[in-house]
Amino acid sequence: MYKSLRLKPSLALNPMSRRYLATKPQNSLPAAYYRGGTSRAVFFQQNDLPKDKEHWAPIFRNVIGSPDPYGRQLDGLGGGLSSLSKVCVVGPSTHQDADVDYTFISLGIKNNDVDYSSNCGNMSSAVGPFAYDSKLFSPDGDSASVRIHNTNTGKIIHSSFPVVDGEAASSGDFAIDGVAGTAARVQLDFINPAGSVTGKLLPTGNVVDVFDGVTATCIDVGNPCVFIQAHGLGVQANLTPDEITTHPDLLVRLDSIRRQAGVKMGIADTLESVPGSVPKICLVGTPSTDARDVKQEQTPAKVDLLARALSVGQPHKAVPITVALALAAAARVEGSTVDGVVSKDQVDSAGITIGHASGNLMVGANFADSGELTSATVFRTARRLFEGRIFWKND
Repeated sequence: MYKSLRLKPSLALNPMSRRYLATKPQNSLPAAYYRGGTSRAVFFQQNDLPKDKEHWAPIFRNVIGSPDPYGRQLDGLGGGLSSLSKVCVVGPSTHQDADVDYTFISLGIKNNDVDYSSNCGNMSSAVGPFAYDSKLFSPDGDSASVRIHNTNTGKIIHSSFPVVDGEAASSGDFAIDGVAGTAARVQLDFINPAGSVTGKLLPTGNVVDVFDGVTATCIDVGNPCVFIQAHGLGVQANLTPDEITTHPDLLVRLDSIRRQAGVKMGIADTLESVPGSVPKICLVGTPSTDARDVKQEQTPAKVDLLARALSVGQPHKAVPITVALALAAAARVEGSTVDGVVSKDQVDSAGITIGHASGNLMVGANFADSGELTSATVFRTARRLFEGRIFWKND
């Protein structure tokens, strides 16, 4: 006969024990959760956050669920992916040419990183709808155009979208690859997007540079980016994200090149101090007749080039919008690594059609006669998923 197990009183999980009485109540703030393009983020109104921005980081980490050694962020609203580990702050404009200010924050998943060094083009598509839904900006009519000042880069973005019954429209017939279904179209015009962080279209002063024996183009449009032809690393440009992750040394080589490029672009003084979010790095290549191209990019004739981007060290499931903007600009720079692989007979004269891991994306770049990049345009969708109060635990 087995004897029943009895715990000593000191070991019993008594709800009234000191262990439980020491628990503190949670904190909470008004917040919303939006999908923007192929990303998601928690949105705060700036006036609801502490005035001292030094106090923001602990809130954001706890809300998202970072750091999480398991990499899942189950105790927060992150999703274990860089495209889901994001926060956006929107408030009254401090810029004369804008209606609202917008600050983007990227958070590490397994570490404590809270990164303000770059913008997110996908989440930019949700900023206008959030500003409208939150009554930070309320134009009349059945459409809205919000001028957004991105504080990370100092750049202006014009966001245009339909509205219905006092809220940003969510239903529509526009689809983007990587997101199921259709929704209302959001047009984003990035005004004078060159030099977002470095102040220059070509931060190194060169069309191409060589890092670890690999030729790269460093360009700053939307965000600083590094473009490498896939064959320069001995791989195909149509790799899946899983294939990039499991490749024996590709991620290590890409990070080495990215860090060297970051120093040469003037983003950081040392390899170790290069931020995780910028520069972005992306493999590019010419569309082929590979069966996966036919399946993922529909047919080779429907894209002008292939791109596989990384975001905070992870292969991106689609393509970051800021990377797409930089690709469109680099395709127009003669002699660049992108110019070397992009089709000269474009699928659509309105812009470059990029084949990424989840489908296609078209983005346009507009240059003045003087050669200056004046604007870049991309179309996305966005939707409010919830709003209310968000809770996080005291440390």
